[in-house]
Amino acid sequence: MDALLRWPVKWIQKPNDHRESLLPNLAPIDWLIVLLYFFCVLVIGFSIRSSIKTAKDFLQAGRALPTWICAAAFIAASMGSQEVIAMGAAGAKFGFEAALFFSLGVLPPILLAGVYMMPLYYGSGARTTPEYLALRFDEKTRLLNACMFVVVTVASAGISLYMMARLLQALRIFDPLFYGYGWPHQGIFTFCVLLVAVVVLVYVLIAGLAGAMVNQALQFLVMIAGFLPMVLTGLKNVGGWSGLKASIPGSYLHSVYGLGVFPSILLWCLFGFVLGAGHWSTDFRLLQTAMAAKNIDSARRIPLFTAAFRLVMPFLFILPGAIAISLPTPQSTTVVRDVNGIIYHEITVVPPEAAQGSGMIPARLDPATGKPQLSAAGQVLLNYDMATPTMVMHFLPTGLLGLGVAALLASLMSGLAASVTALNAVITFDIYEPFIRKGADGRHSLAVGRVAAVGAIALSIGVAYAIAGLKGIALESVFVSVLLVFSLGNAPQFATFLLGMFTKRTTGHGAFAGLVAGIAGALLHHGLTLPVDAQPGLQGGWIAVLHRYPGFVAQCLWTAMIGFAANAIVASAVSLCTNARPQKELKGLVHRPKKRAAVQVWWKRPEAFAIGILLAAVVLGALFI
Repeated sequence: MDALLRWPVKWIQKPNDHRESLLPNLAPIDWLIVLLYFFCVLVIGFSIRSSIKTAKDFLQAGRALPTWICAAAFIAASMGSQEVIAMGAAGAKFGFEAALFFSLGVLPPILLAGVYMMPLYYGSGARTTPEYLALRFDEKTRLLNACMFVVVTVASAGISLYMMARLLQALRIFDPLFYGYGWPHQGIFTFCVLLVAVVVLVYVLIAGLAGAMVNQALQFLVMIAGFLPMVLTGLKNVGGWSGLKASIPGSYLHSVYGLGVFPSILLWCLFGFVLGAGHWSTDFRLLQTAMAAKNIDSARRIPLFTAAFRLVMPFLFILPGAIAISLPTPQSTTVVRDVNGIIYHEITVVPPEAAQGSGMIPARLDPATGKPQLSAAGQVLLNYDMATPTMVMHFLPTGLLGLGVAALLASLMSGLAASVTALNAVITFDIYEPFIRKGADGRHSLAVGRVAAVGAIALSIGVAYAIAGLKGIALESVFVSVLLVFSLGNAPQFATFLLGMFTKRTTGHGAFAGLVAGIAGALLHHGLTLPVDAQPGLQGGWIAVLHRYPGFVAQCLWTAMIGFAANAIVASAVSLCTNARPQKELKGLVHRPKKRAAVQVWWKRPEAFAIGILLAAVVLGALFI
């Protein structure tokens, strides 16, 4: 994979001329753009430093940021490196149907969070989502949810660091530095991990959540500026929108399940809703940006603005994968030219993994043999995760290439910063203050938050190295890791929040028992099932293989539904056997329909905005059929 992102490599060979290895490198203007990006990130952090005086400033951004910054930060936090790479990989594997999953299918839970759930999060006075569970239920439910969040978030941040470090290795932009000074080539992985982790740690330590969110607004703009030229150039090379649609293979669900067009659309949207509902409506990494808004009306609008942007996200992050799989597969060639009696051999060299891939998607290599991996049917397995990086390196010219690399770095840093700032708040507000040192003052909590930031980065780096050192277990796909987090971590707890917000009868004992049952049910189903052509491990079957699904998406869908159902059933049963809280204690914690003033203009209501977004999604979905 090291030579992959700069193929095809060309050189002209004269008689008796020796070939030399060519190292891909960024031009000086590209380096300048990347360094300027890092400089701006640090300057933003230092410029906000003077306003960080209390724990509320550090952990909650003072709840004083303007709506547009919160909205941009919400969007950027949802476009971490795992999501960006996974969307490109899904576009290459599933074609336009990936847009129905990642963008249109997740709109209902985003709108649910903005219209109905955010008023309860913000209006209850909760500083974190686990703290809301403490206000609604009890402390044991809060602690269990907080511990779940810490484990899932640290694992996710570590996976992002590992993946991006491998990606930067593949880009080979630091190879000239290491070769020039004679440093060991194996140190590039460590350098890449520490480079991003240290920069994020610096601006989080000095500026807290406010610095992270302002930087996420910058990173949002950088990602758009970096990926948009790549998409436009790629579309031009594939023959425009009509050429792309003609080259995309048929429906994945039709080939696997034999479903028609409209059943496939509905099923993809169901996938997106079931797997994404818990992520978009309960994950504090995203919701912290809305909960930092200056008032409740602003907090409600932020998820709605995010939902509106999700309508255009397929064109920026999913199309690159679809374009990559549609382009011709490169092959090594030799052209002989006779110029004034001198014979020149113009050689274009393509690595074997690229030549045996499909389009711009390379084959997945076996790390033991160095040869392409094969499925049980004897077909070459493709490395779909390389779809977006390959498009960046091949279609962006000098100058814009530096912007594309900065966009990849921005996706990693925005997601990592969101994880670190969320961990700071949860560890301080939901673990340290209520269970370790009750009544801690603001200055002490501020110190704990900063220590938690260092610990979060250290644990994330440890997870990245643990993944790198695994033998026999490979992180085969970023898409796999994203769906695992959705199905095992977010889906089971979604039932707890729904029952808490929309029913008055659910009790603290019921919520705790349901959460335990949901986690256990999801883990048990994952450990007893496995997709076809997969080996026991990260994709399931680590207990025993009792059932095989036709694909990993189907397995995750059932894992999520079983976790959700187990939680809801057990929580309801236990709640019926225990005493409910008095209704007067649930004020501001459970949703109650409110009568609206007759003078309020209907089209200004959040509900009307949400309905408009859903209608636009239906129209836009026709483009991806």
